[in-house]
Amino acid sequence: MNARTSGSTGAVATTSDAGGIDDVVRRAQQGDVDAFALLYRSHAGAIYALCRRMSGDEREARELVQDVFVRAWERLTTFRGQSSLGTWLHRLGVNVVLERIRSTKRDAARLIEGDDSTLAPRSTDAQIDAGIDLDAALVHLPSGARTVFVLHDIEGYSHDEIALMTGIAPGTARAQLWRG
Repeated sequence: MNARTSGSTGAVATTSDAGGIDDVVRRAQQGDVDAFALLYRSHAGAIYALCRRMSGDEREARELVQDVFVRAWERLTTFRGQSSLGTWLHRLGVNVVLERIRSTKRDAARLIEGDDSTLAPRSTDAQIDAGIDLDAALVHLPSGARTVFVLHDIEGYSHDEIALMTGIAPGTARAQLWRG
């Protein structure tokens, strides 16, 4: 299940079944810092995981989480409740990470030529550690390949959506996914 469809597992519901904005979100939109703190605690883990996978660096991921929630605080009044707050924050997180990649001059379309060694197939026992192994493997990918891999295979975006988000051609996204 990817993050786009899984939603938040936190204790605080962000939207009601009727599609309206939850009271906690409404209070946060009105400037209630305590309400925003509740939203932060319920969504920070998922946003950290997204940032960690996309950036490949733990320290940078922590900084990115803070950037995402600063941006969320600034733009929370634009949240209308048409989707879950978790979905809104996820999209905001993807945008913040992509902006960071662009602003630090890391070219998302660039492939770094490295060795072409491949990983051996996993045994059933080794699949238990797949999540840990995935994070460790993501760190070793070039920035562009890592971004496309996370957006496509983990988050579930199409090549066309990735192309629009990153400013690369869909064919380049496919090539980077293959490389990743």
